[in-house]
This record gives sequence, structure tokens and C-alpha cells, in this order.
Amino acid sequence: MRIQAVIFDVDNTLVDFDKWKRAAVDAAVMAMIDAGLDLTPEAAKKKIYAIYDEKGIEYQEVFNDFLQEVLGYIDYRILASGIVAYRQAREGALVPYPHVKLALLRLFRMGLKLAVVSDAPRLQVWMRLVSLGVDRFFDAVVTFDDTGRRKPAREPFQKALELLGVPAGCAVMVGDWAERDIVGAKELGMITVFARYGDSFGTQVSGADFEINDILELMPIIERLNSSGNQ
Repeated sequence: MRIQAVIFDVDNTLVDFDKWKRAAVDAAVMAMIDAGLDLTPEAAKKKIYAIYDEKGIEYQEVFNDFLQEVLGYIDYRILASGIVAYRQAREGALVPYPHVKLALLRLFRMGLKLAVVSDAPRLQVWMRLVSLGVDRFFDAVVTFDDTGRRKPAREPFQKALELLGVPAGCAVMVGDWAERDIVGAKELGMITVFARYGDSFGTQVSGADFEINDILELMPIIERLNSSGNQ
């Protein structure tokens, strides 16, 4: 069987999410301190990330909860300062990994169908793809809101395959999180590629069929699989 589709995770695969998030939170904290918050940057960030750990990294009310915790109420001047700074820094820091746009263009020209499977909420995923200018490359975008399940559950991967009309054995899954992206895709029989360039866990053994240090390394892998009949 020939490879017909490539499915990507988004955060830390197409975009350096960790760098982007840190830059946005750092800017928000400094803005809140400038607006009158009496807390050190280190202490503020520790509390903010503790809230993210508890409620999820996409939690939209994080600064509300943070101010309620440290002040006992929400000071809206401080809150607004943090939100504005967060959004401004987020826009400036959201950039794709090197060669992402070139790789997507080459895959598209190879006649491959492209999709995204992300654990993030639908709007946040689309905001990232549109901001990066890569949304038009994808034939299918599957988010947490579409299945209510997070990787490595089968449902997100199955949904993407159904939307693409491609069997699992003819699809490649590319992701940075071995326990979610790689494990879930392999269980369905997909070819798996570990994006080591985005690994933030210090993964020693990914369990993937292939590993890449640059997204452009995908093309020769797919060409090799197709030339060998993907056996």
C-alpha cells in the first residue's frame, strides 16, 4: 500500500508551543506587576503554571483564577493589563518550526492528503493554523471538541482517517509526544514519525517507526516507503 496521507500534531510539531506559551505568560506577568501586582515574576509564574497543570494548558480563565488566589478578588486593571500583554506577545511569538511551510507545500505537491489531530480546543487550533498561514494545506482538522477524546485514544485518529478517506496503513502520523501521538497511531496501524525536534520530555525511546530532526526529512521517508511498496 502506498502512503496517501500525512497527519500532524500541532503543538511542538508544527509550532514551538512551549516557547510561544512561555513568552506570552512572561509578558503577562510583567504587565500585571507594572499595573500594581505585588508579587515577584517567579512567584507569579509558579502560581499560573500550577493552575495550568490543574486545569489544562488551554484554560482560558487562568489569570482570573490567579488573581482571585493571590488577591482574594479580581482587580480588572491588573487583569486587563495581563490579557493585553499576553495576546500581544502571543502574536509575536507564534511562528512555525523551520521549514514547516516548505514541507507542507512539498507534501501537497506530492499529491498527499494532509490533516491535523490535536488535543487542543477547536478555536485555538484554528487560530494557530490561520496565524501560521498554513490552514489551507489541510484537508481535515480534528480537535478535542470533535471527539471529546484525547490522544492516545483511537477516536481522534479514526476521525481524521475517516475524513480523509484513507486506511490506517496508508497514513503517516507525525508528532512530538511519544505516549500520545506515537502510541495512539501505532495501535491503529499507522506509520509513525517522531518529531524529535519538538520533544520537550527528553524522550529516549520514542517507539516510532521513524524519527526526524527536521520536518523536511519527511519527504525522503515517504518516498522510500512508497518505492518499497510500504511493506
